[in-house]
Amino acid sequence: MLTNWLRKNLKGDPILWGIVVLFSLISIAVVYSATGTLAYKSRGGNTEYFLMKHTSLIFVGLFFMWLAHRIDYRYYSRISLYALLLSVPLLLFTYFMGGTTFNDASRWLTIPVINQTFQPSDLAKLALISHLASMLSRRQQNVGDFKTTLLPVMLWVGVICGLIILSNASTALLLFATCLLLMFIGRVPLKQMAVMVVIGVVIGGVGLVAGQRWKTVQSRIESFTDKSKPVPFQLEHAYIAEATGGVFGKGPGKSTERNIMPHPYSDFIYAIIIEEYGLFGGVVVLFLYLAFLYRGLKTVMNSYGAFGGLLSAGITFSLVLQAMVNMGVAVGLGPITGLPLPLLSMGGTSLIFTGISIGIILAVSRGEREIRPMAGEPADTPRIPKVSQYA
Repeated sequence: MLTNWLRKNLKGDPILWGIVVLFSLISIAVVYSATGTLAYKSRGGNTEYFLMKHTSLIFVGLFFMWLAHRIDYRYYSRISLYALLLSVPLLLFTYFMGGTTFNDASRWLTIPVINQTFQPSDLAKLALISHLASMLSRRQQNVGDFKTTLLPVMLWVGVICGLIILSNASTALLLFATCLLLMFIGRVPLKQMAVMVVIGVVIGGVGLVAGQRWKTVQSRIESFTDKSKPVPFQLEHAYIAEATGGVFGKGPGKSTERNIMPHPYSDFIYAIIIEEYGLFGGVVVLFLYLAFLYRGLKTVMNSYGAFGGLLSAGITFSLVLQAMVNMGVAVGLGPITGLPLPLLSMGGTSLIFTGISIGIILAVSRGEREIRPMAGEPADTPRIPKVSQYA
């Protein structure tokens, strides 16, 4: 009976569902350990406070993932422009007027009543990837035309990444890299991509200098490249956590660096995983992300139309690239970025947007065989349509 219920209600790639469930279980265990001391000090001894909050948000994220995967993914093409148009004023308002400042960066808006912070950049990322996939899929016949293809792409990528980089350089750079990958998959000529890179460098440079993060970015790059400078405090203790974890770790809940390291439940949660579960645990997490990448790309390959493939590729690359950057920073392979580890770090509304993103990949993996004609289409529309004609 349970198997029948799962088959009826959980559509799409079953292995991808399993990977997400495994990530959720690991996240609950590691976040509970990483926040124990913080909860005890800030919540009057209630060590389960962040555990309950994080677990609740994970279930909310899973619900939104289930909801998103039930929707005909072609609708995301239709609403992506409206989501972008909403993102621009939200990003402007957050930066110039109403943003909640943390670590000298205005990235958050506080939602009234529920008193929950929200990063407009999360909405902007998903909207830009969806709309870029839509634009490229509709322009496959003239993808090399500068005016028809590159100009609108440059406009939206430049505006969104330019606004995000004012307060969040790492997110903007990662999003820009994802857009370039999407353009490459979408068969945009290399000459046009080169023009895109030049324009991105100019807009990014202006945004960095004019925004809030120039000094921070400069300092972090210098700390990474100049070996004569001392290792930053949080990275030093990440190294200690990883070195003392050994092969199989100290055991669940036995981390000592969580009491010293800033944000062990977010930016450096991978170091806590290695400390408690050892090299073995770190490799398992890395393998899960690679498996996620493989299943996402398998969805791309099995897609019957351009929009579904591009949409799945963009979201998959966005999540996995962020994970690789986070883990690379934790082991000293790159400058500190402040990016959380998707699907594992403690978060708020970001968990909801991650859930929606994965739900969209699952919606694509359901296959066009399940898709019915949309409103306005003739009744005899083929069951395996060319998705690009609807995108």
